Amino acid sequence: MPVMVQALTPVFALILLGYLFRRWHFPGDDFWIQAERFTYYVLFPAMLIFKLGQARVPASAYGDIIVLIVAMLVAMSLILVAVQWVWRWPGPVFSSVFQGGIRFNSYVALAAAGMLLGDEGLSLIAIAVAVKVPLLNLLCILMFSLVAGDGKVQLKPVLRAIVSNPLIIGSVAGMVWSYFQIGFHPLVAGILEPLSDLALPLGLMTVGAGLQLKALRGASMPFLVAATAKLAGFPLLTSALALLLDMEGLMVQVVVLLAALPTATSSYILARQLGGDAPLMAAIISGQTLLAMVTIPLVLGLLW
Repeated sequence: MPVMVQALTPVFALILLGYLFRRWHFPGDDFWIQAERFTYYVLFPAMLIFKLGQARVPASAYGDIIVLIVAMLVAMSLILVAVQWVWRWPGPVFSSVFQGGIRFNSYVALAAAGMLLGDEGLSLIAIAVAVKVPLLNLLCILMFSLVAGDGKVQLKPVLRAIVSNPLIIGSVAGMVWSYFQIGFHPLVAGILEPLSDLALPLGLMTVGAGLQLKALRGASMPFLVAATAKLAGFPLLTSALALLLDMEGLMVQVVVLLAALPTATSSYILARQLGGDAPLMAAIISGQTLLAMVTIPLVLGLLW
């Protein structure tokens, strides 16, 4: 446990640093908006291509990851639907609980995997991101179409957004690079490596800069349910599924880590655009990110 806490401390320290800088308006509010765009469209794709391109992942790992991720998403979706059957929240409220209970922050995922599991773990989690992000987007869009029922949700723009997602493009490009063992020319590596090194610290600080702690004043039962489901229930469920599917080793550590992470900051945008409860979503994102500083070491210490 002390080793895990020591490894994760820089991750959350950078998130808090980003929050403080944004609160102090340093170096300016516009900077953080542009920094997030630069990280999303340039730094993380470069890192994924560079790290994955050097990895030597067994072909069997791809199939195992897909099976385990599909199983965990289906199982968690059914649990959240059962929770809604009990609580009977309005559609917009449930949409935020659903996103808060099943989505994950890609920036924190890649940073935590790099710190805890090294380059091999980072490669596996990049593959998992490439598999999980499209499935999560489709699940959330389906959920919105069911609970909103006002004709706002259209599948075509969502599919376009998935195909053009820089994290997915970077992961797929890196997997192709790795599969064919292309390697990197020293000039190409000389460009990609410093961009890769910059991705995680800046990405984590943009996560902190996006926190809205004022939203926590309205925290309620939906917030508590989403936080408990995501930070405790989902990793426990994932660990049980891995045991049931007779999987072990680094791959299980990777998917349990994914399940234990706080929800994605992009959930707020989706809630705002598709008629969800955006203030509740902001509270869930911010609250889970803060709680994860305590829950991730505890959960991983228990399940790894």
